[in-house]
Amino acid sequence: MKKNMGTTDKAIRILIAVVIGVLYFTNTISGTLAIVLGILAIVFLLTSFISFCPLYLPFGINTFKKKK
Repeated sequence: MKKNMGTTDKAIRILIAVVIGVLYFTNTISGTLAIVLGILAIVFLLTSFISFCPLYLPFGINTFKKKK
């Protein structure tokens, strides 16, 4: 797997996952919405840690910049 996520992209995904976690643990979201957003948060965290998003491939998106 080639990296296709840049630092800013990863930071935004982690921030969104943290916000979803806070909303869940403060009981702002619950039920089906909480489950769906929880799964999304887990996917965001996993893709951030491996620096690869499979949905970027079909669209040709690459936010990763190689260091010189």
